[in-house]
Amino acid sequence: MDIANLRAFAAVAHGESFSAAAEQLHLTQPAVSKRIAVLESELNAPLFDRLGRRIELTEAGRALLRHIPEVEQSLRQAEQAVRDINGEISGPLRIATSHHIGLHRLPPVLSAFQRLYPSVHLAIEFLDSEQAYERLRVGDIELAVVTLAPGDVSQLQSEVVWTDELSVMVAKEHELANRRRVAIAELAEHPAVLPGLDTFTGQIVHEHFNAADATLQLRMATNYLETLRMMAVVGLGWTVLPKSMAGPDLRTLRVEDTRLHRTLGLVRHQERSLSRSASAFLTLLRESGEKSPN
Repeated sequence: MDIANLRAFAAVAHGESFSAAAEQLHLTQPAVSKRIAVLESELNAPLFDRLGRRIELTEAGRALLRHIPEVEQSLRQAEQAVRDINGEISGPLRIATSHHIGLHRLPPVLSAFQRLYPSVHLAIEFLDSEQAYERLRVGDIELAVVTLAPGDVSQLQSEVVWTDELSVMVAKEHELANRRRVAIAELAEHPAVLPGLDTFTGQIVHEHFNAADATLQLRMATNYLETLRMMAVVGLGWTVLPKSMAGPDLRTLRVEDTRLHRTLGLVRHQERSLSRSASAFLTLLRESGEKSPN
């Protein structure tokens, strides 16, 4: 099967439209239809049902679509293997990171990487950690530098680079502001502004409340830590932020018998061999972790 025909099939399947696939691939609609027809002839099975102006994958089409990510990943690895023979570290490197890590942890690593390996075409996507995990699983990106999941995740391999200490913070006018030490039960009496409870950071906080048999009063949720900080400063509720985000406009509270922290680091697909550019990036990332006071 020709890879161009498979890519045309994937474009039609994802867009549910021959015309949208033609526009995406910079082809005419008849050219896309011809590529699909060739595939259907090779497989001796229809891949789409044409229902008036609507199309729908057949059972054979759904079966083929499940294997497209593996085909794309194998092709990328083959292309990278050929580039690597030449010895120069070059070619594309797609990574994902969260906004907070990208702003506060990665700049020195990125600066050093671009200086040492100018021939690498580095593409960075800013994603929530949970989204990055999913993109790694399907092979869209090679590496992610994000908040690590609290437990093991199937198919993915993680490595701790930094430990991020977390602190409970409140506005200077908050009722708890003059208390240097509080219990989780006391925090439960006040509204909170936190990362969503479906995020890894939100899960860490939620687990501590569950262990204390306390219920969170979640007033608002957002995954942007800078936004959470602003909401805490204006008094919308207490929050949990990296200790590095403390400042004179917030009070930091110590929570009794509780140490809040999360791990930040690198995640990769355990069945995907790293390109030389990814390995070079990983080396710089590890060096950054060794130098950081965390």
